[in-house]
Amino acid sequence: MIISNLTKKRIHDYLKEGKRFDSRKLLEYRNIKIETGISKNAEGSARVKLGKTEVVAGVKMDVAVPYTDHADEGTFITTLELMPTASSRFESGPPRIEAIEMARVVDRTIRESKFIDFEKLCIKKGEKVWSIMLDIFAMNDDGNLLDAACIAAVAALRSARMPEYNEETERPNFGNWTDEKIPLSKETPFLMTFHKVGNSVLLDPIVEEEESSDARISIGISGGSINALQKGNAETFSSEELSEIFDTAEKKYKESVKEIEKLI
Repeated sequence: MIISNLTKKRIHDYLKEGKRFDSRKLLEYRNIKIETGISKNAEGSARVKLGKTEVVAGVKMDVAVPYTDHADEGTFITTLELMPTASSRFESGPPRIEAIEMARVVDRTIRESKFIDFEKLCIKKGEKVWSIMLDIFAMNDDGNLLDAACIAAVAALRSARMPEYNEETERPNFGNWTDEKIPLSKETPFLMTFHKVGNSVLLDPIVEEEESSDARISIGISGGSINALQKGNAETFSSEELSEIFDTAEKKYKESVKEIEKLI
């Protein structure tokens, strides 16, 4: 989607007055809806709607050989697919660079927050561990897929149940789940992507605002600590803008995580 110069100018003019097309404040998120348990075959699953943006995430688990440098820790793999039905910009085929970037940012936000206790996923050191596979699908893109994807990932992981482990075959009994949850911390990781449009900084852009963005920065926070950063687009942020963004991120984290934890 390439927006017209007229639409871009209108967005810039609105933002100069502190206004947005949908009447939100510059640092206000759209309404968040979370539904878990949407798949009967996945260990955990969730659908997230952020305004009209919709993302689905699923968790599958298997037994794998651990990495040699983490012999007593489970493994974690994140993939993200931009479905052609989500936007006319997306095409079927190998993952686009945008999808790879989003998957890596979500993975880093979760992994570096210590949200998952990987040591508790060890079955036999150096030989067998649980492997978590997190698959994320963009179902409708109306802007800010990245933040929505992270919310869906966390919701799917929170709702996931461990499959039964067969000691004789040393394999999971797929389709049979225990009451045991994936070992997770109490602190919920949350990803916030700030966009700079002209001289204005805003959160949770709709797709037209996203197309007008000059610069963006994604900040992954858990328990008040920053654990992931990702800069995007061609322009830069000033040191004053970054300082204000980090202060805002800390405040918004406390507000948003409380809401998300109630919904999961």
